[in-house]
Amino acid sequence: MSTDPASPIRLAVIVGSNREGRFAPTVSRWFAGQLDRRTDIETDVIDLDDVEIPLRFGAAGRSAMTPFRERIGAADAIVVITPEYNHSYPAPLKQAIDFVKLEWFAKPIGFVAYGGVSGGLRAVEHLRNVFAELHAVTIRDSVSLHGAGGRFDEAGQLLEPEPADAAAQLMLDELVWFAEALRAARAARPYTSLLPS
Repeated sequence: MSTDPASPIRLAVIVGSNREGRFAPTVSRWFAGQLDRRTDIETDVIDLDDVEIPLRFGAAGRSAMTPFRERIGAADAIVVITPEYNHSYPAPLKQAIDFVKLEWFAKPIGFVAYGGVSGGLRAVEHLRNVFAELHAVTIRDSVSLHGAGGRFDEAGQLLEPEPADAAAQLMLDELVWFAEALRAARAARPYTSLLPS
């Protein structure tokens, strides 16, 4: 991980749904287009559909999740793309988050959420509490796609892109600001030095 203040921010984008028939690929492709507009971000997309997430915690499961932990550890910032299922976020996303600990510390987290009337905001509110416990910093402004299934055409393009595009760029601007500040702070003084031994 680079500590050069002029180097791009390394962003891990977690696609948080692996449900059969998921809408996540449509939202992820749209968000990838937002990232293509940036020269200050390098992206690593981690689709949980491609990650074998163990059902049980323990040494074997932790070992199996080493590649996932390493990718989070290499990131300066994270964006979680999540649907809202039953007023919260998907269970595989929680399991993946819980297999990581120190790698989340003092990292900024942004959100792209989608769903029905709430646009995934209830999922985001639950995730904010989880990441606070993991010493991560969640970004105030998120992207919320209300009624997401009806907002994209058959080619996967947003029918009215301007509001969502503006929200995405605002969130990314904030994320880069925090990522640069926290990257410099971690380099100057490891965050773990603040914790009780």
